[in-house]
Amino acid sequence: MMAGGIVPNAGCELRPRRTPDDTLVVLMEGKIRSIDPRFTLTSHEVRLSRLVIPGLMTIEQPALEPRPALAESLEQTGELTWDATLRPGLRFSDGTRVTSRDVVYTFMSTLDPAVGSMHRRGFGDRIERVEAVDEERARFYLTKPIATLFSDLDYGIISARADRERGEIIGAGAYRVVEFDSEHRVLLERNPHHDGEPAVMPRIEARTVADANARAIMLVGGAADMTQNGIRPDLLEAIGQRARVRVDSGPGVVLSYLMMHNEDPVLSDVRVRRAIAHAIDRERIIAAKFAGRAALATGMVPPLHWAYEGDVPRYGYDPDRARELLDRAGYRDPDGPGGQPRLRLTYKTSTHQFRLAIARVIAAQLGEIGIAVEVRSFEFGTFFTDIKKGNYQLASMDSAPITEADYLYTYFHSVRIPSEEHPHTHNRWRYRNARIDELVALGRTTFDRRQRMAAYAEVQAILARDLPIIPLWHADNVAVMNIDVTDYEVLASARFGGLKGTRKRARGL
Repeated sequence: MMAGGIVPNAGCELRPRRTPDDTLVVLMEGKIRSIDPRFTLTSHEVRLSRLVIPGLMTIEQPALEPRPALAESLEQTGELTWDATLRPGLRFSDGTRVTSRDVVYTFMSTLDPAVGSMHRRGFGDRIERVEAVDEERARFYLTKPIATLFSDLDYGIISARADRERGEIIGAGAYRVVEFDSEHRVLLERNPHHDGEPAVMPRIEARTVADANARAIMLVGGAADMTQNGIRPDLLEAIGQRARVRVDSGPGVVLSYLMMHNEDPVLSDVRVRRAIAHAIDRERIIAAKFAGRAALATGMVPPLHWAYEGDVPRYGYDPDRARELLDRAGYRDPDGPGGQPRLRLTYKTSTHQFRLAIARVIAAQLGEIGIAVEVRSFEFGTFFTDIKKGNYQLASMDSAPITEADYLYTYFHSVRIPSEEHPHTHNRWRYRNARIDELVALGRTTFDRRQRMAAYAEVQAILARDLPIIPLWHADNVAVMNIDVTDYEVLASARFGGLKGTRKRARGL
């Protein structure tokens, strides 16, 4: 037993690998309820879905630039119209051709309220309709100029015929689904009709194992081949020392951040927010809790992204500066070190063991500058409901992988503050800044890359000054693998594209 998790004993390591030579067994944290792109919600559902059902575009390294996938080209044909031309010779996994009608069907069914797609509202704000020009070209009619179109088209294209006639969801990816059990496993096999480089492994079995300790035991014991971001960071060093497994990692683009309610009587003062930022020793947390497998966040955009701006105010660990800022804000030490606190705050988090441990470390560090913090943990549903309602002072969360700079609009435009009408919007810190509103709106409506970069650079500078939330770190993406597994590429987006080139040595070799 170690740090709240099980580290299997050496006896487990002596067992031979127990997975088939022709199947890569990948452990997932959550259930795969759907691979239909219209209904995928969780990150692991999206990752698996794109392996089977790619889109017209894809977003990969370097710099997280959108590039063609099923599309051969994307060309503007009018002020609000764009034509996507398919690559010739594309076929779905059942051998039928991929045509513009499938593109139309995918997007128009997403926009159809009767279908109930989870992504209808997002696409409805951008796309009015899609029509087939000919067999290879689909025309997108936009509601307004929208610079996110290239990344929006990283959305899996399904076969219209298979869905209509058989209720089957198939794509043109490197793999196809042969067994689907949303509770336990999804079995994929190599798609014989895939037009690109064929996948190396004949089969991939995505197995749902919700318990983190069980995932560790299966990997060390040889009952599974790999998991990505499925082992707690504070257990990686111990697990990586076991003979049966190895650990590989790469930079990630998820942002961990400390949110602060900007309308709270205490936290509405930017001096208090800056003091909190200076009080957090992020380097020490990364070393102790992540074994160094995370990068300090210097702002709201990850450094490897094309929109990153590094010339912004930064808040290094400086407890003396933090105390000075609290003094200026009127929160002076009432009776010297170790006595009464300057002020009291509550910090809400989920019951997830690792997140709770991080919250307690941050609370202890804030206590060192005289801010008494009460950490309150809740089951995630309760926690998230409170966050959306604004029922919190401090809380910490992670972003989705930041592949599109337009997330700055989603997180910081004032129209994105949750309301009774729109409770699920993302500006949960209730931040308002008219200049930010102008800039993020410009960033999403101009296709000129230089204008977008200039707008987002100014956005990042303003956010670093106002500090509505505190960027903490970008955790690495970490793959824990059986020693027989080779050639897996860990992508910054945490997508599973690297599985297509992954190999596994046969037992006994």
